[in-house]
Amino acid sequence: MERTFLMIKPDGVKRGLIGEVYKRIESSGLKIVAMKMIYPSKKQAEDFYPKNEEWLMNIGKKGKKGYEDKGLKFKWDLKEYGLLVRSWLVNYLLSGPVVPSVIEGPNAIEMIRKVVGDTEPRQAELGTIRGDFSIDSYDLANKLERPVKNIVHASTSKEDAEKEINFWFKKEEFTSYKRVDEELISGK
Repeated sequence: MERTFLMIKPDGVKRGLIGEVYKRIESSGLKIVAMKMIYPSKKQAEDFYPKNEEWLMNIGKKGKKGYEDKGLKFKWDLKEYGLLVRSWLVNYLLSGPVVPSVIEGPNAIEMIRKVVGDTEPRQAELGTIRGDFSIDSYDLANKLERPVKNIVHASTSKEDAEKEINFWFKKEEFTSYKRVDEELISGK
């Protein structure tokens, strides 16, 4: 079974979407094997988002492309913009409680990405968590100098999932159980 990390961000918690998010995940056949509600510490928020130059430059490149695609002038150096977005993300994570969780099942990473939808809610399909519960966009976030409020964070790869799971959870926080429909879903 594959495991992935999912976190309901402060906007999802404050809007009362915890139950809806996990209902959709469980309805898809995936199971929750670890979950908690916490107020992240400043250190946790700072350490969760990468600080390495590659990550910062990628954020900068995405931002620059978004601006230029709209015919707007990109006024930052790439790394400077990456640092700015990172600071927005850290402050956002500190703005309220979050619900980190570990989800398990066949193709869990891919399935969670489908359930949550595109990172930019404006581009997310209806029927996904972000498509149904947020209308935010990169444009609006940049205009207001804040991160995109898109309800949840979901791991994008096995490497990210492992790193994020180990960041938020200790081994003793996991539970093991069998869903009644697990044989139907997994074939075992």
